Amino acid sequence: MPQQGLGIAPRLRYLVGRARRIDVGSVLERAKEASAQHKKWTPAVVVDMLWQAGFRNVGFQDYIDYDFAILTAAERATYMTHPVSNQLSQKFDHPDFRYIFQDKVEFDRVFSEHLHREWMVVEEGNAAEVFAFAQRHGTIVTKEPVGQAGTGVHRYHAAEITDAEEFHRGLLARGELLIEEVIVQHAALAAVCPGTVNTTRITAFFDGERTHILAMAQKFGRGAVSDQMTFGGFYTMLDDNGRAVGPGYDSHGHVHARHPDSGFLIGDFQLPMMDEVRSFIDRVARVVPQVQYVGWDVVVTPDGPVLVEGNWGAGVYENKPSATGIRTGHKARYREAIGF
Repeated sequence: MPQQGLGIAPRLRYLVGRARRIDVGSVLERAKEASAQHKKWTPAVVVDMLWQAGFRNVGFQDYIDYDFAILTAAERATYMTHPVSNQLSQKFDHPDFRYIFQDKVEFDRVFSEHLHREWMVVEEGNAAEVFAFAQRHGTIVTKEPVGQAGTGVHRYHAAEITDAEEFHRGLLARGELLIEEVIVQHAALAAVCPGTVNTTRITAFFDGERTHILAMAQKFGRGAVSDQMTFGGFYTMLDDNGRAVGPGYDSHGHVHARHPDSGFLIGDFQLPMMDEVRSFIDRVARVVPQVQYVGWDVVVTPDGPVLVEGNWGAGVYENKPSATGIRTGHKARYREAIGF
């Protein structure tokens, strides 16, 4: 497809904003972390981090997560980074349609046929309906309409609800307005972590005719309601066939060759039903074609993939060289599909 440059104006706006928000203490802490891990001189790492941020569109956390301290310039250039991803989101996700992805209730309404689970909204006067929903499913998940990184997600067991009216009042007071049936995941996912519904993040771009899968990451939880890192979760990258490329890792310096709880060897993981997953992503990407660049969170169930949410600010999941031995990223795939 034709080249679609990101433009100098967004780049300059980003740099100005970044300069205003820079946290010197945080940069130093990250530099010390990289210095200790890779045996590099801390002042040199600081300078390199600032140069990469200012002139190479590399976030400070990107620098740490993707081991830039040990990569050559050519290897670094292959990595997708959060600043570049943010610019793509701003360019290809139409502002008039982003609200669908920001509000979880609206998202469930628009994508209802792709959720494959029951859901409802907590409102004044529907305590009996909420209680009946919980009783019907045994365990439920509640969500605050606006949240990210797993914040605002809670899990309740019907057996623990002794007063339907009080439970309902609490949900309203805390803003937990969306209730969903718990997803039953495929045995291949439950074998790694049965206590958490483990989602697959699939970053994709819809060019108006074709859906391009740019990167796939498998997230694993630690038994909590969410598999996000704020709940102790981690991820591993998957290849085009859904096979893990190596151990799991997070943004806190933890590398997991095996799942800490189940002992499952992460490098042996294979996402099932990959043909169905590809077709599913193509279908959901066409629902709101004005939002072209999305990070889709899906779960493979015994009956096929189901949709959890879509993120118009897709974020970035990439290879970690010190964990996987892979010293290249996915930027070439993004460029081929999007043309920037």
